[in-house]
Amino acid sequence: MTAAAPTAGKEAHGLRRRLPGLLRLSSLRLRLVAVFALVALTAAVSVSGIAYWLNRDAVLTRAQNSALNDFRDSLQRNAASLPVQPTCASLNTAANRMGGPDTYQVVLIDTTPDNSPCAAPSNRDAFTLDDVPASLQHAVNTPHSKDDNRYHLHWERISLQSHPYLVAGARINDGGPTGYMLKSLDAERKDLNSLAWSLGIATLLALIGAALLAQAAGSTVLRPVRRLGEAAQRLGEGHLDTRLKVSGTDELADLSRTFNNAAELLEKRVEELSGREAASRRFVADMSHELRTPLTAITAVTDVLEDEAEALDPMIAPAVRLVVSETRRLNELVETLMEVTRFDAGTAKLRVDEVDVADMIMACMDARAWLDSVELDAPRGVLATLDPRRLDVIMANLIGNALKHGGSPVRVSLRKEGDDETGEIVVEVADHGPGIPADVLPHVFDRFFKADASRARSEGSGLGLSIAMENAHIHGGDITARNSPAGGAVFTLRMPIRPRHGDGPEGSPDAAVDGQDGNGRQGNGRDGSGLGGRDEGRTSGAAGTPGSNGAGGAG
Repeated sequence: MTAAAPTAGKEAHGLRRRLPGLLRLSSLRLRLVAVFALVALTAAVSVSGIAYWLNRDAVLTRAQNSALNDFRDSLQRNAASLPVQPTCASLNTAANRMGGPDTYQVVLIDTTPDNSPCAAPSNRDAFTLDDVPASLQHAVNTPHSKDDNRYHLHWERISLQSHPYLVAGARINDGGPTGYMLKSLDAERKDLNSLAWSLGIATLLALIGAALLAQAAGSTVLRPVRRLGEAAQRLGEGHLDTRLKVSGTDELADLSRTFNNAAELLEKRVEELSGREAASRRFVADMSHELRTPLTAITAVTDVLEDEAEALDPMIAPAVRLVVSETRRLNELVETLMEVTRFDAGTAKLRVDEVDVADMIMACMDARAWLDSVELDAPRGVLATLDPRRLDVIMANLIGNALKHGGSPVRVSLRKEGDDETGEIVVEVADHGPGIPADVLPHVFDRFFKADASRARSEGSGLGLSIAMENAHIHGGDITARNSPAGGAVFTLRMPIRPRHGDGPEGSPDAAVDGQDGNGRQGNGRDGSGLGGRDEGRTSGAAGTPGSNGAGGAG
């Protein structure tokens, strides 16, 4: 179950990599296109707006000035020659001469000989005095200044029945007729609408061009960045020979050169460290192997000395017991180092069998005389395919830790989660001791870690929990440590019901059982000792009970 989250993360990462850049809102390419488009849109709209208003003003001013100048001249030619107080007929004749359907419509106003007002339009259906705004009539009938009787030409733009018009008016001196003109601006509006459509199409084309330009620029700029990201990912996956092809002299080329230099230095450093680590592993393995021959002889001698300890001089007996104890400790340390080197070298494999997990836990406790000290809640019938020896190593360390450094009672519980194919077994070992200090908890599975560095001497090797973790990992499982809210520490072992690694061959060096070491030689089974105590910080496995039979904690 613990591997589900990383797997899901990898699948999600792969899905993100497969999505096109334009479909991801966080894509730098999309943001680049959006910025280019926004800048182009702003510039195009601004330029189009300015161009439209300038052209609109020029078109309307040109049409307006042309109509006003023509109206003024026509008014002087036709209305100024009329007699004082002309008849309505003469006003109509003058209005018809001035206005027309192709130019503009005119209304002439004056007083007839009988002192009655007369308004003569050029086309009564198109333009009458009622169409002239009151404000324009007031401006036309008001002298320019109090000192003279001169009147000026006034104009306004109005809308009649949703059509634009220019209306203007002027009076020919004091006492002369007053004329009003109505000029349609529909042609100019059509021209301006065509201009607006043209500018809109130009803006749209500019926007599309900016998007294409941004896409091209994004491809040019982001392609090296994408390659750099892919190279960094390959480098992170362990392909230290990854290099980028460098072309050009720009900043991206400098970045690629920097990456290549960093990758080259990293590769050299890793090769150097790997060589040192391999040499260190060979040294530990060779040293452990070479120590086993003299240790076998020494162990045989210490066994004889232990049997004769009661008959020795009381002054010598304590020294003999110390030699026996330290010889066994040294033998256990050598066996543990051999196990560690197998894990480090990657040669440790599984020799699996389908077993009843409850029976295996019971056998582990019985071999170390722990049945009376531990509360066991393990239902029978929970079957799993695993390496029995490695499960024994794990349980020996976890239960031994709880007995040695925890508080009674120690409780071991077993349960199954999921089905028989994809499920897992969960074993919890809980004690009621002081718990694990918060600063120690992240390091309990580290090799040789000691919470109290001033006490270098301990009963164990400090490797027990780390080897228990390695044995769980080789099954595809894991071990976690936490403090219980009720007090005490809780170690939780999770292992799949079916192993996720291949089985080791029969007789493989790591398939030792029944107290034998990796080479098939019989280890010291007199004390059934484990991998050592927790070294003042609950950091390693438990010691077995002296005098019991059974395999050691490390095998």
